[in-house]
Amino acid sequence: MRIRAAIAVPTASAAAVALLLSAPPGQAATGQGRSVRCAEQSLTLRAKAAPGHPTVLRVEVTNRGTRACVVDRVSTVTFGGLDGAALPVPQGGTGSYRLTAGGTAHADVRTIADPADPEARRADSVTVAASAAHWGRSFTATRLGTGRQVLVWEPVTTWWQPSAAAADRAIGLG
Repeated sequence: MRIRAAIAVPTASAAAVALLLSAPPGQAATGQGRSVRCAEQSLTLRAKAAPGHPTVLRVEVTNRGTRACVVDRVSTVTFGGLDGAALPVPQGGTGSYRLTAGGTAHADVRTIADPADPEARRADSVTVAASAAHWGRSFTATRLGTGRQVLVWEPVTTWWQPSAAAADRAIGLG
């Protein structure tokens, strides 16, 4: 599998705070103090193949906490024992996405552009994390609905979106 780079773990530097403050209102954390990162245990992650599109996974993260918090702007998606992670589309995935209490964000992951590609790799599972610092949750290919394996080559993932339809449009399904 050809992967260019893994997503870096954001740090709480002055530059990161400035980036958050300049982000669009729907994606910047608001409030009196610093942005509060979502605790992994307060998040629920779901993933499944998009109906009619077995090379596209729909991913959701829900904040079960009682307060708004932030996750990385782009989920971290890795594939079984393969090296690397899905790259963000569009590029520039650093930053945060604000989840309200009880709120859900959506992303799409294209695992391979052409299932007939002879360089395709196969993974038995996909792991999704809302932030690079989280362990995430693993989903077997069977549970995702992709069959016994997930085909992978140059995978990409959208930024978190407010709806599944917006994630579909961002990856080119809508």
